[in-house]
Amino acid sequence: MTLPCTTSHKVFKFLKPNHWKALNNRSNRKEKEKGNMGGFTEKQEALVNSSYEAFKANVPQYSVVFYTSILEKAPAAKDLFPFLANGVDPTNPKLIGHAEKLFGLVHDSAAQLRAKGAVVADAALGSLHAQKGVTDPQFVVVKEALLKTVKEAVGDKWSDELSNAWEVAYNELAAALKKAF
Repeated sequence: MTLPCTTSHKVFKFLKPNHWKALNNRSNRKEKEKGNMGGFTEKQEALVNSSYEAFKANVPQYSVVFYTSILEKAPAAKDLFPFLANGVDPTNPKLIGHAEKLFGLVHDSAAQLRAKGAVVADAALGSLHAQKGVTDPQFVVVKEALLKTVKEAVGDKWSDELSNAWEVAYNELAAALKKAF
């Protein structure tokens, strides 16, 4: 059995489960080296907070960036989001509202990680993701789109440290959602 995996180069590779394990081990090792396994730092939370404000400064524009990125990597994702049935419409309040909610949830996850060391997700939201059949590779596509959007929002303030803070907060939110399935 093989599992799909996206790369940042918009290429889909198919990896056997033992390769997934090796990639996860490598990722966990990198996280430990960066100090994220020991807790979300005040600096990481501050990075997420400031870049979240940059996103909020132009939610309609960044919502388009976000959903366009998702559809470029996974065109079938429009079936998961009813408001994308006719493509990315920057005037659609549901598109803007959903992007704002998702980015807000990741922002809130950073605060939860800093305050409690863990993220607790709403059971109803986890259930919704389960009903829609959201898969691990789809969570990865959303994460990549989120990072691309934050990068565009912050411009020259983008850094590996900022990317890592958002990635940790998103990964913990995704894990909490999957637990709530």
